[in-house]
Amino acid sequence: QLERYMREAVKVSHDSPVLLDRFLNDAIEVDVDCLSDGEQVFIGGVMEHIEQAGVHSGDSACSLPPFSMPQFLIETLKQQTAAMARALKVVGLMNVQFAIQQADADSPKVYVLEVNPRASRTVPFVSKVTGLALAKIAARAMAGRSLADQAIGHEVTPPYFSVKEAVFPFVKFPGVDILLGPEMKSTGEVMGVGKTFGEAYVKSQLGAGTRLPEKGTVFISVRNSDKLKAIAVARGLVELGFRLIATKGTATVLRAQGIAVDVVNKVQDGRPHIVDMIKNGDIDLVINTVEEKPNAISDSRSIRTTTLAQRVTVFTTIAGASAAVEGMRAMKALDVYALQQLHASLVH
Repeated sequence: QLERYMREAVKVSHDSPVLLDRFLNDAIEVDVDCLSDGEQVFIGGVMEHIEQAGVHSGDSACSLPPFSMPQFLIETLKQQTAAMARALKVVGLMNVQFAIQQADADSPKVYVLEVNPRASRTVPFVSKVTGLALAKIAARAMAGRSLADQAIGHEVTPPYFSVKEAVFPFVKFPGVDILLGPEMKSTGEVMGVGKTFGEAYVKSQLGAGTRLPEKGTVFISVRNSDKLKAIAVARGLVELGFRLIATKGTATVLRAQGIAVDVVNKVQDGRPHIVDMIKNGDIDLVINTVEEKPNAISDSRSIRTTTLAQRVTVFTTIAGASAAVEGMRAMKALDVYALQQLHASLVH
């Protein structure tokens, strides 16, 4: 894979350097948008990504406010963001991307991935959630007006959840692999708002054109590192009334936890296999995560391309699948909210 990337990089440009990034396994990615007048720093929003670090930030859904992080960790990120903005003497907007390992522990590890002294793609989302025109406020700060002069001081923490979801063009490109990774594939974004994270998430899926089923059969096949996390996802699906089928390795783990699941062949194990079931319309939802190895990715590619061709909803990360279960729990109690009324309830 490295050889392929190097060859392609040389084809594109003979002179430009190649950037190598180190991956952090099992890390939550967080975006923080802030603005500063050179002295005062205002935190616009803290957004927790749903997909783990390693998936391009533009392809990952995110929630404002964070849906799973402890409050002390959120405050730590705010303090670190403000300290960096002051140290860098930023006037205007700044975005920081953090990665957090062991986020549920007493002493989580916080890594700074990027610090960008500019507006990020999340600024329009944060502005719509909080009702504050961050770009306009930042432009005035750059022109010499302090945040105090603009009556900007109290941070806005909405009492509702907002989820930003990426929109992908996969339907326009039959045969493309929908597996998410460090290369950005999305071409747009949508937003969902709800009183709970689940409600906001399912609305974001509807806006992005992803239909979550209310009943039927779910196929689960996950990599070894995701098998324990898949237990909670599978249990949630059973509670919602879904029938489960899985490949042998995943089924063994689920059955050991008392979860009813039927076994289906992988493509290379012979027919009837999972691709046949998808083509026959027997599968309503697919959860498929793969090892980061070329042979594992190629072996399961036919599953993902077939789901795309058959318009079957698929999740390629266990975090996305877990959020989908939360969303399906909220599907029967969706409500409609006017942004103007939500903004009126906020204290600026």
